[in-house]
Amino acid sequence: MTQTNTTETKINDFVIRFANVNGTGSASANALFTKAVFRMGVPVTPKNIFPSNIQGLPTWYEARVSEKGYLGRREGVDLMVAVNPQSMKKDYADVMEGGYFVYDSSKPLPPEYKREDITHIGIPLMEMCNAAFTDARQRQLFKNIVYVGALVSLFGIDFSVIEQLIGEQFKGKEKLIEPNIKALKMGETWVLENMEPGAFNLRVE
Repeated sequence: MTQTNTTETKINDFVIRFANVNGTGSASANALFTKAVFRMGVPVTPKNIFPSNIQGLPTWYEARVSEKGYLGRREGVDLMVAVNPQSMKKDYADVMEGGYFVYDSSKPLPPEYKREDITHIGIPLMEMCNAAFTDARQRQLFKNIVYVGALVSLFGIDFSVIEQLIGEQFKGKEKLIEPNIKALKMGETWVLENMEPGAFNLRVE
């Protein structure tokens, strides 16, 4: 992980974009993050960008967090969660100077991904899920939940908020609550153990 960001903290004012593969369970995971921001009392506007309805093709989900309530899209992305190799080159280029590029470091980034004006945050998502879960489908689904847990920790979102949302989402399906919380905590723990204090300057309060 390379950390280059030393600018002042931006509170409740940023754009986050998720670059995923359609059909991997990412839509509900990404929506979980925006619901957590909203539950914290902060205005957030989510939007699907060029969504693909064909399994296996790229899809993007963007959320603008704005305490002032701005709803429209703006240019540039403050934080990119890039978990789709097909679109990664463009996703990488779309990160604003001073922004963050979150990726699955289970495989190393290609050598051309070496911008010095952004912070690279490599989280071994698939590696962690392969170690924690045995079912192949679960491994794919919970990879998304792990990065949501990491984001919750990075942004300073109250973990009890995301736990409550999981409980509401899977009401009547209690056996699904425990593994989802487990995956969230995996992401949270990774951040606590691997990110230096002050290395991330976006906050939800």
